[in-house]
Amino acid sequence: MREAGHRAGERLKALLIAAGLEGLSEVQAQRFEAYLSLILRWNARINLTSIRSEEGILARHFVESIACARALPRGIATLLDFGSGAGLPGIPIAVCRPEISVTLSESQGKKAAFLQEAVRVLGISAKVHASRAEYLEAQFDCVVLRAVERMLRAVDAAARLVKPSGWLAVMTTNGELAKLRTAGGGEFFWLEPIGMPRSQNRLIALGRKPSP
Repeated sequence: MREAGHRAGERLKALLIAAGLEGLSEVQAQRFEAYLSLILRWNARINLTSIRSEEGILARHFVESIACARALPRGIATLLDFGSGAGLPGIPIAVCRPEISVTLSESQGKKAAFLQEAVRVLGISAKVHASRAEYLEAQFDCVVLRAVERMLRAVDAAARLVKPSGWLAVMTTNGELAKLRTAGGGEFFWLEPIGMPRSQNRLIALGRKPSP
């Protein structure tokens, strides 16, 4: 089992290098191996992700989430993964950016239980909010969204949870970008979108909320 997991870590490193991204430390690779194992085991019982193959999870979920983690500006201390699901991209952000305190918000009980187990097993700086993100009273330096249901409504709610001078990070597609920027409200200043590795359509949109 460890040998198979180790091979997965090496494959992930190779995928990152092929995508033009920096590789992983040995500790980070081991955490992604453990995370992959958890997803595969839990996905057999609950629907964490529609992508069920090891290669699909590594190439799509992990590489894109790692790309998002590395695209986030420096100086972020607190981050909310809005509608975290299987922990993507929040858990990879916590692995790759250990200086960030990550909150994984997930209202579905079984998925929240998975996130609790993942945080425990991986030993990352993250906590789980097992309820709707809209109920949070705190604001964050960054709020990130990926593949959330009712995305336009979610972006509107997420924008209110961003601190002044903070960031809204949306993993989306070219076709949805304009609508999501509008949903975030006119106060955000949006940077040039960052293309996802090996994709002509998927991207990361970063918007900054102005200071008071």
